[in-house]
Amino acid sequence: MRVQLEPAKAPSPLRDALHTAALTLLMIPGAAKAQTPPAADHIDFTNLLYGEQSRTQVVEPIVRFTHLMADGQSISAQVGLDVITGSSPTGALPSGSVQTRTSASGHVITSPAGQIPMAPFHDTRLALEGEWKKPVSRYVITTVGGHFSREKDYQSLGVNGKISTDLMRRLVTITVGGGVSHDSVFPVGGTPAGLSDGTIIHTGGNAKDVTNVLLGASRILTRRWMVAVNGTQTYERGYLTEPYKMITIMGHVNGTPVGELTDKRPDTRNRTSLLFSSVYHPGDDVAYTSYRYYRDTWGVRSHTIDLKYRHDLGGQSYIEPLLRYYQQTAASFYTVGFLEGAPLPNFGTSDYRLGRLKTITVGGTYGFHPDFMAGELTIRGQYMRQSGDSSPPNAIGIQRKFDLSPPVNVFALVLGYSFDY
Repeated sequence: MRVQLEPAKAPSPLRDALHTAALTLLMIPGAAKAQTPPAADHIDFTNLLYGEQSRTQVVEPIVRFTHLMADGQSISAQVGLDVITGSSPTGALPSGSVQTRTSASGHVITSPAGQIPMAPFHDTRLALEGEWKKPVSRYVITTVGGHFSREKDYQSLGVNGKISTDLMRRLVTITVGGGVSHDSVFPVGGTPAGLSDGTIIHTGGNAKDVTNVLLGASRILTRRWMVAVNGTQTYERGYLTEPYKMITIMGHVNGTPVGELTDKRPDTRNRTSLLFSSVYHPGDDVAYTSYRYYRDTWGVRSHTIDLKYRHDLGGQSYIEPLLRYYQQTAASFYTVGFLEGAPLPNFGTSDYRLGRLKTITVGGTYGFHPDFMAGELTIRGQYMRQSGDSSPPNAIGIQRKFDLSPPVNVFALVLGYSFDY
């Protein structure tokens, strides 16, 4: 069978965690350690180096400029560039013999016997963001922003806003916000029909709309301790299928692959998450703890525990070790493969990002103010061990001999430099 296949963007769980941690601090008023008043202008440079063992590599430089005004307003702009290379699992099962398939762009992909089929890819993503923050009174701050990003098969354009108000003599802060995004998915080679042999149904774009709302509250309990809770609700509508992923058709006797079908997912997805966090200052140090619960209408449930401790070394330097644990259940339509001749369900995916997952991340940050230059330098390194369900219950025959979700080692290094001028 000649199947049209173009490699999917590989998952970046550690990279996502780094971005989520930064966004979380932005959403929790006062969560960051108190700093001296900034100058009128501030620039941040960061560069992410991300790598999954034998899979994806990412280089992501980001520049952010912030202008502070005398009346408390601020305007910021950010530009980022992702250069992504490597390979990603196609979703197909390994076989006792060499497997060959043809991608949507005409490339022949060969998978060695006994190994999980992988597909190489290369992409570049440009992202632009902007934000305007304005105090409307002594106790109320409003923020509006927008973003635009573009890569070879995906485009996103959105706006967002939030309002925060202080209560009880500024011991309590309430934040309400939301955003909308209009995205377009235009797969290389065209959009294939779901659960088909790769038949292209059209070559145009596919609409995807995302709406999210946020409600958060933080409470200063003592001079050294603050707690917060944030709830988010996200509604996704439109084309949510991964067009490059495949599902193996297994033979009845020994589970040998006899064909492949394309991925198909529902066109709606509602996501709910609750984040509980605590910031405590024992002396000059800062202890961060958080727990996040997530669920969605696809049946995925997850728990994330995040622990960080910032220790002041003196001389304007610090270290901040990190420990994170993540556990996820599988989506209701996740499957290893379909049995030959069996009736097909309405939806199906073999994308391991929607299967059972467990990750443990360790790492740390070192920040310091060098004597020979103004500003602060930071070095953040993280290692993550990701493992899935190596023996799914619906694997049969030869598939039970393979590790269908082998552990993945993920490394990330973030270099940062920020300064006022």
